[in-house]
Amino acid sequence: MLRIALKMLLGDRAKYVGLIFGITFTSFLVTFAASYFAGIMTRGYAPISENGTVDVWVMEPAVTSVEQTTNMSLQALARVRSVAGVQSAVPLMFATADVRFPDGRYQPFQVIGVDDATLLGMPTIQNKVMPSLLRVPDAVVIDAGGTNGKLETTLQISEQLPQGKIDFDAPTRELTTGDELLLNDHSLRILGQSQGLPRFPPRPLLYTTFSNATRILPPERRQLTFVLVNAAPKVAPEDLAARIESATGLRARTSAQFKSDTVHWFLLNSEDVGDIGAMLTLAISVGFGVTGVMLYMFTNENLRNYAVLSAMGATPRLLLTMVFAQAGLCGLLGTGLGLGLCAMIGQLAIMAGYPFRMMWFTPVLGAVTVILVCLVAAALSVRPVLKMEPSQVFSGR
Repeated sequence: MLRIALKMLLGDRAKYVGLIFGITFTSFLVTFAASYFAGIMTRGYAPISENGTVDVWVMEPAVTSVEQTTNMSLQALARVRSVAGVQSAVPLMFATADVRFPDGRYQPFQVIGVDDATLLGMPTIQNKVMPSLLRVPDAVVIDAGGTNGKLETTLQISEQLPQGKIDFDAPTRELTTGDELLLNDHSLRILGQSQGLPRFPPRPLLYTTFSNATRILPPERRQLTFVLVNAAPKVAPEDLAARIESATGLRARTSAQFKSDTVHWFLLNSEDVGDIGAMLTLAISVGFGVTGVMLYMFTNENLRNYAVLSAMGATPRLLLTMVFAQAGLCGLLGTGLGLGLCAMIGQLAIMAGYPFRMMWFTPVLGAVTVILVCLVAAALSVRPVLKMEPSQVFSGR
């Protein structure tokens, strides 16, 4: 009987293709939206991922994410270091500043000041440049931070232009080692580009030492954004975080906890979450609409065939199994096509710099959504089959 059900399905090519298309679209869009969301979240807490050796992050009590921060007094560093169980504690600064390029253009950068001694917080620099060179006065390392075209300067500055005039139509090149930048009237020399993780929202990054950052940035009374703590041997990070909070009154979170806090902050504050929700709503609506309508039309047009099978002794349970088998075949093929399409388009999205990351739960979410759509569509379509009377079908009533 299952073979007959599948032959009935494959015999109506138009509706079969329509069913496959609807389920493929649902599988693709749900998986893509979930993968895009995962990419946004992982880029959102990229600073935490870059510092994978850090056990505990200490911050102002009001800070709930790595995206929205406020600074602390430098005294907080000494207070954290005095807590029992702390093996090391180093400063990390986040700030924003406008940087002037060699051709006179301005570009906002996120300035990241890392510890002078350990350089903790500094990612690997391209072309095997030694990170220790960052300790040279006025040395900085730049990073695109997930942006495109934000590190471009004029290829060759024309001497014929008036003083202060910028030719925005001139050919450009990427900033490179040796170029000079100007920040708050301080001249900085680029040491190289880092291989840091892309950020969300995307923004150019400028790495320098903590002492250099405090010198070149506008003076502030509070300059310390985070204290990065490593726990002593045999001390659990969770216990140390609780101990730091109790002793200092500051907020202390393990790396895993701080990632969760950042994801929660984005869920509450990011407009992109609403866009992803709209994508999921569209995908599920198309899935229920196309799949449900197509399967219902197919079942309704084949009532005579089901009536023949019922007259030959097929039980309602067997007819129910046949309809669900048809929906299951379409769901299986549509899920596979949708996931494959999502993987291919996702690879293109990654190459284009978009925050796409297919994690383990994204195809699972796509498959679960397809199962739900197929079950609902099959449940709606099987109703006329179960209510039919063979005599009425054959008599045309």
